[in-house]
Amino acid sequence: MRLVLIAVVAFTVMLLGGCSEEQQNKLTRLGVSWLEGDYTVTFVEGSHVRSWKVLDGKVTSDPAKGYYYFWARDTNGKKYYVQTPIIRTYIEEIH
Repeated sequence: MRLVLIAVVAFTVMLLGGCSEEQQNKLTRLGVSWLEGDYTVTFVEGSHVRSWKVLDGKVTSDPAKGYYYFWARDTNGKKYYVQTPIIRTYIEEIH
């Protein structure tokens, strides 16, 4: 799954380089639809590791800026917005 995600992100970055803004928006929306579901998102930098559960949600990306964006819930169930760098973030589908 991780290799598929990396391949999709790399392919999207290459496609976005030669597309108009409208075409880029359409491709981005396709990526968002593909990433709807249940995921564990993990950010790793050195010994610092932080994970979030995204349940029945979306993980969106902005390859030009280099970030993933998503909504997560804290232990009290309150939603909060998270932004993590693509280069140090791993997304795993929860089965």
